[in-house]
Amino acid sequence: MAIFKRKTRATDAGPDARNGSTDDADSDAASAKGLRKYAQRKPANTAFKQQRLKAWQPILTPRTVLPAFFLVAIIFAPIGAVLYYFAEQVNEFTLDYTQCSTAPAAPEQAQIPSNKYDYQLHNKNTSNFQPPTWSWNADSRTCNLYFSVPSRLESSVFLYYKLTNYYQNHRRYVKSIDSSQLDGDAVAYNTISGGTCKPVDVDPTTRKIIYPCGLIANSVFNDTFGDPVLLNVAGSNAANQTYVMSEKNIIWPGEKNKYSRTKYTAEQIIPPPYWQGATGEFGFPNGYTEGNIFDPSDNEHFMVWMRIAGLPTFRKLYKRNDNDAMEPGRYLLEVVDNYPVAMFDGTKSVVFSTSSWVGGRNPFLGLSFIAVAALSVLLGLVFTARHLIKPRKLGDMSYLSWNQPETK
Repeated sequence: MAIFKRKTRATDAGPDARNGSTDDADSDAASAKGLRKYAQRKPANTAFKQQRLKAWQPILTPRTVLPAFFLVAIIFAPIGAVLYYFAEQVNEFTLDYTQCSTAPAAPEQAQIPSNKYDYQLHNKNTSNFQPPTWSWNADSRTCNLYFSVPSRLESSVFLYYKLTNYYQNHRRYVKSIDSSQLDGDAVAYNTISGGTCKPVDVDPTTRKIIYPCGLIANSVFNDTFGDPVLLNVAGSNAANQTYVMSEKNIIWPGEKNKYSRTKYTAEQIIPPPYWQGATGEFGFPNGYTEGNIFDPSDNEHFMVWMRIAGLPTFRKLYKRNDNDAMEPGRYLLEVVDNYPVAMFDGTKSVVFSTSSWVGGRNPFLGLSFIAVAALSVLLGLVFTARHLIKPRKLGDMSYLSWNQPETK
């Protein structure tokens, strides 16, 4: 059919038409016109489009390459040493309280198993150190952790909780959130139902919107940590004193801008399922009332939890003290144990740490620089020895592949 007939272009007409060698005079003119149109599609004759820009094309020789290996080592080694040194200056210790319910009832104490705690102090005073102990109060589900601070911890001092085998980076977990709802908007029922918060979107019984919705909010960490109490100061008989730590300023700058008081009314919403049977700051066993609706903009622990972790073992900041040092001595920390971890075979710990200008106690970056420096030195020595023992003639055409003897 004519509708499907494609008009022959000059570039498709064959070599005769392109070369103007046909007998038809009209075809010569059409061919010339087609060739002119074809020539117009070529890139412009500029240095950039025709790839004629000036470029640096170094010729790599042993005289230039071998010193580069040693130069990298000279630069990376001191940087890695500095990073590693200051990372090691950070004091840190961890107490795993997952199995605290097996401890004896208070006021009796039992020593915590050695594989349940870890002290990493650069100036540890063994004369002031006693192994940590614990006791359990079944009525209030409180774990009493008794631990030593062998050396003075200079401010700032941070208290973290640490979870293991907890995959916050799971795809469905990550997307199970409604940012508009957390920003205070009264998101409609039809938008929440079946949306990104599914399956924690609406309550199937009351047909109310779950606020805050989603898997992340529903699984918020709800163990509570009191302030450490200094029971006895090392080397003195001073009275007990509390090391006061703040629960404010534990989030990243600008994080509060994501959260606002909700515009929902109490009749429209219901707490997440796990919150309905919990206690503490995330416990709403009787649901919401007009004077008792969760306000995410006033709870920094919630904001910290909502910034998901990328690895299955992570820690999140709970308290801090930026003004006072933590003196050596024997301390008591009371932990209200609300958060179950047995369902995912995880553990939970409390971590005390200081910091330096390179951050927390993480020697990985410094060791990486040192490893690169060591590898550069090794490669430099190997290639130098190879060049001295069996040098290769530069510009030798016999090494070209087409000059190699054929193998049968």
